[in-house]
Amino acid sequence: MENLVNIFVKSVFIDNMIFAYFLGMCSYLAVSKTVKTSTGLGIAVIFVLGITVPVDYLIHNFLLKEGALVWLSPKFIDVDLSFLSFIIFIAVIASMVQLVEMIIEKFSPTLYNSLGIFLPLIAVNCAILGGSLFMQEREYNNIAEATAFGLGSGLGWFLAIVGIAAIREKIRYSNIPDPLKGLGITFIITGLMGMAFMGFMGIKL
Repeated sequence: MENLVNIFVKSVFIDNMIFAYFLGMCSYLAVSKTVKTSTGLGIAVIFVLGITVPVDYLIHNFLLKEGALVWLSPKFIDVDLSFLSFIIFIAVIASMVQLVEMIIEKFSPTLYNSLGIFLPLIAVNCAILGGSLFMQEREYNNIAEATAFGLGSGLGWFLAIVGIAAIREKIRYSNIPDPLKGLGITFIITGLMGMAFMGFMGIKL
């Protein structure tokens, strides 16, 4: 249990998808104009990462990696389908995003319209694919660890986009130099937030 908490906390604060790896920056910058839309997209990202990472873990360990098909027959011990990882992972992600899109359109048409094109673009959000690829690279021992990593990564992305959205709402009333208005000041604030999150690297887990 302690190991799961460590993986979760580390993926939220230390290995944050935005501030540590700069993954998912396009949606982060484009949608973070209001807290409401940022919250909706952030929850969708948590949901997608929380499902796709463990599903991709099962696919990787029982279908794709070398020797994964040994459960079918010992003669498949040398079969290595890991070259299909990108295609399979993207297919799983696209399926989950389509499911999220249908749910949001059904229960919250206002949020669906606010998110616009960026909702289906979660399928090509590099933070989502990055979660599955990091899971593959780090070789977690079981599906619980992969799930903890997926949920933690999603929550870290959620905190980042909601945090910058709240700040952007407040600085509308600030006297910002004209050349820095819009993305300019957003990049500066993102850099400062990234430096703040670096402070969590001192946490002993």
